[in-house]
Amino acid sequence: MSIDESSNGKARGIQLVQIEGFLEVARRGSVSRAAEALFVTQPTLTARLHGLERELGAPLFVRTPHGMRLTDAGRAMVPFAERALRALVDGRDVLEQVRTASAGHLMIGAAPAVSTYILPELLEKFVADHPRVEVSVRTGHSEDIVDLVLSDEVQIGLGRAIRHPDLEMRQFHTEELVLVCAPGHSFAKRRSVAMEEVAAQRMIMFDLTSSYYEITQAAFLAAGVKLRGLMELDSIEAAKKMVERGLGVALLPRSAVAREVETKALRRVNMKDAPPMYQSIVAYRRLDSGKAAGIVAAFLELLTANT
Repeated sequence: MSIDESSNGKARGIQLVQIEGFLEVARRGSVSRAAEALFVTQPTLTARLHGLERELGAPLFVRTPHGMRLTDAGRAMVPFAERALRALVDGRDVLEQVRTASAGHLMIGAAPAVSTYILPELLEKFVADHPRVEVSVRTGHSEDIVDLVLSDEVQIGLGRAIRHPDLEMRQFHTEELVLVCAPGHSFAKRRSVAMEEVAAQRMIMFDLTSSYYEITQAAFLAAGVKLRGLMELDSIEAAKKMVERGLGVALLPRSAVAREVETKALRRVNMKDAPPMYQSIVAYRRLDSGKAAGIVAAFLELLTANT
């Protein structure tokens, strides 16, 4: 390994082994003892010192009857050599931490529904296993997340399946749309309802640019049923509040209403003649990123375990 610099237009190439040898001789005052500590021969170490002196353009040691003594130039060089070696060792340690997923910075991009209802549980597990890893999450529609991955602004993207020639995708979650209503709604007392009955209600829709809206519209169109009344909102949370207030019914992701259904704030209703309404959630990575390693590999393994 070498440290390349430029001074007054002259290129320099200083090798790490030269820096290590210089510092070891400076500490021990002897080439023979330093060579023994570094597990190299004395001629090899001497050659490294001469090479370093040539690169620096100044003698670093004076040989005396009592051993090797630093010159003024050598003494001036010691703190810089120590700093350079320490930086390289620290860099090597950081790379090892990243490789073993014991530390580092994981950057994730996630679609809104994923970041709100799926990602928290995943990150809870990941952070518990990797407490020294810093995590950053950026949100946006799936198309935005694809752009973040392609521009290397995040390492992993999570959203609906969007094919792109420069991306690899890994499915890790299947989200089902389920019909929910308020506990006092007439549907809450019934075992199942027909799509035509649902269409006669005010349907509360969220985020008209999302794929969930497309899935809902496609399902009713395929059944030949036209939705009569709509209330359009920009988030799932807002839609849930409207349903709780009895302002209509909604088809929402199962994970988004799990807590409200469990606490009976909302009631889930079966639609007996509805087609399956599912959305595949995938992880995106750049194809040219190579084989996943370190913290990225650890997070992808967690996604696989969650499948």
